[in-house]
Amino acid sequence: QVQLVESGGGLVQPGGSLTLSCAASGTIFAIYNMGWYRQGPGKQRELVATITSGGITTSADSVKGRFTISRDNAKKAVALQMNSLKPEDTAVYYCNAFIRPDWRMSSQDYWGQGTQVTVSS
Repeated sequence: QVQLVESGGGLVQPGGSLTLSCAASGTIFAIYNMGWYRQGPGKQRELVATITSGGITTSADSVKGRFTISRDNAKKAVALQMNSLKPEDTAVYYCNAFIRPDWRMSSQDYWGQGTQVTVSS
C-alpha cells in the first residue's frame, strides 16, 4: 500500500518562509515525477511545481523565483522550499507522485492528505 505523508505546513507572516516535505512509503518499484499542487479557498487545485526522477523541474509562473522543489530519490522524498510568501499563497498543499508499486503493475498517481499553509499577518 503506497502512502504519501506530508509535513511542514503552518501559519507564517507575509514575506516569511516555510518548507514542506513529503515522503513515500509502502511497496514501491519506481517513482517517476513528483510534485506539489495547491487548492486555495474557493479555487480549483493547481500545479505548483514538479520534478522528474532526473531532477528536471517545472513551476507555476506565480511561484517562480520564490519556491524551489527538490527531491531525494534514496529517501523517496520531495520538498518544497517556499520563500517570500504572500497571502495569495494560502492554500492546502498536496504532494503528488507518479508511482509504479510493483514491476507487474502499471503506474498511477498518488496523493498526500494535504497540509494547510496560511500566510497572514
